[in-house]
Amino acid sequence: MLFTFWGANGVYADRIKDLASIAGVRTNQLVGYGLVVGLSGTGDGDLGITLQSLQSMVSRFGMVTEADGLDGSNAAAVIVTADLPAFVKPGQTLDVTVSALGSSESLRGGTLLMTPLLGVDGETYAIAQGNLLVGGMGVSGADGSSLTVNVPTVGRVPQGANVEKMVENPFITNDYLILNLHLADFSTATNVADAINVVFGGDTAVPIDASSIRVLAPSDMSQKVSFASLIEQVEVQPAEPPAQIIVNSRTGTVVIGGNVNVTPAVITHGSLTVRIREDVEVTPTNETIILDGAIVNAPGDPIETADTEIAIDEPIARAFLFDPGVSLSDVVDSINAIGATPSDLVAILEALKVAGALRAQLIII
Repeated sequence: MLFTFWGANGVYADRIKDLASIAGVRTNQLVGYGLVVGLSGTGDGDLGITLQSLQSMVSRFGMVTEADGLDGSNAAAVIVTADLPAFVKPGQTLDVTVSALGSSESLRGGTLLMTPLLGVDGETYAIAQGNLLVGGMGVSGADGSSLTVNVPTVGRVPQGANVEKMVENPFITNDYLILNLHLADFSTATNVADAINVVFGGDTAVPIDASSIRVLAPSDMSQKVSFASLIEQVEVQPAEPPAQIIVNSRTGTVVIGGNVNVTPAVITHGSLTVRIREDVEVTPTNETIILDGAIVNAPGDPIETADTEIAIDEPIARAFLFDPGVSLSDVVDSINAIGATPSDLVAILEALKVAGALRAQLIII
């Protein structure tokens, strides 16, 4: 069992860059539907959506053909995704991920044809095309046996998308910078505003709520960028986290916050084990027969008798006492002393919480 805990009295400071992000400076997700060609017989075959895509693609070059006359064994319908970082300009490139949509067995060796990547508003922000890099592979035999290494139906095209449109960002037009804390906390928000005001003076920063701080920024763009870089480097002492105990009941990992306290309580925890063993007792028998005028004893059919053994093992329950003012170290020492399993630990903590003796949030994941 693994225990992790952090102290409550440590004095430390973090940069605002590590505690918060600037509103509007974010990544946008892009998605598109495309076609991969050049596969070595590992494509979608006669899948309707792939044949329709092939027909649509060749029609762009002035050729007219029926879908029934196409073979999709060397082509695959795919979904293309990419992340569009903030401030990316037209002409810059993005990495794209290509995932098989149909029944393709592998995308290895394929080429992604020109694919528009759309944002949530339906606008095209990038165009993707290029040769795929696939880390996985799969092989199969004539008898139906197969072997797959990693995931051959997902690949990447490094720098495979050209940005065509820039996302408007409020950082450029707003008179304020809004800092959004990664973890909402009224005390931390106040500390961040106070630290900024100490460095820049006046009412430069004002906390809006538990997660946001409004900072007055220069109107000149060059000065705003320098100002944001200075804001990110300001050091702040974050508030102490709330008293929490996080238990992963599957792995036995327990994380206990430094502000966890337990009021006076007595705990007794034991277990009852019932063992049932089924057995069969075989008793041999003899029977007498007359063979050629002589009396002969011959083995008969054995008699089988069920033999059930039931044993109950109820070990002596262990008890420990939590006195007033119990600290984090006392809780850890007590749990280690009784040798509690993960399931025992969850039961003990839940009972303490229900009894009102555990002054902390109990989170079980």
